[in-house]
Amino acid sequence: MIDILKAIADETRLRIISQILKSEMCVCEIEECLGLTQSNASRHLTILKKAGVLDSYKNAQWTYYKVSDEFLRDNKELYDYLVSQTSKLPCYENDCDNFNACKTKGLCD
Repeated sequence: MIDILKAIADETRLRIISQILKSEMCVCEIEECLGLTQSNASRHLTILKKAGVLDSYKNAQWTYYKVSDEFLRDNKELYDYLVSQTSKLPCYENDCDNFNACKTKGLCD
């Protein structure tokens, strides 16, 4: 539990989670959507994955991230809290606009 709370106690990681809660995302979409460098995005994604919050899978050269089924099953209350509260982040609306733009660009096609 401590690892999970440490992992989500960072604004950038909360921003990542807030968008992945809507739909799985490729690393390049996360970078574009949130304005992160590849190394910064990878560092944050690694922390979230090690804590068990996110899972990843590869499709060709792309790595996609989604909320871990185990995290969802074992931490339903925390998941529900994140769903309801991440929309209150100051940058949430801008991130959502960027998310929608990224999804229409087809960056990973």
